[in-house]
Amino acid sequence: MINDHLSDFLTRLRNAGLARHTQVDTFMTKMNEGVAEILSKEGYIKSFKPHQEGTKNYLRLFLKYEGGDLRKPLIQGLKKISRPGLRRYVASSDIPVVRSGMGLGILSTSKGILTDKEARQQKVGGEYLCSVW
Repeated sequence: MINDHLSDFLTRLRNAGLARHTQVDTFMTKMNEGVAEILSKEGYIKSFKPHQEGTKNYLRLFLKYEGGDLRKPLIQGLKKISRPGLRRYVASSDIPVVRSGMGLGILSTSKGILTDKEARQQKVGGEYLCSVW
């Protein structure tokens, strides 16, 4: 039984990129869907869509690679910041910059799942979920 679906989501995404897969299935949760939407909007993955196998619902992510072929995945690294045993909350003024602005931070705020840049612009803080570069 998996208690932390976001960690499982990030691990599946990381492993699929390292194995040069074109798609990966993960659990369908609102958090995973929000993170997938941000990754798609920011250009780290091609797209995502809900997928059903029998009675189970999955989220199918289509990975993106540099140059179009399977040379190098666009997602070079993923790091889970907040975890069930130690939640990390940040104020809007304390949101860290990922890789000097070349990466992406994802936060869960009162206004939904936002990138670090959107959270700074809207001046909202929240739980700092993960970093992507």
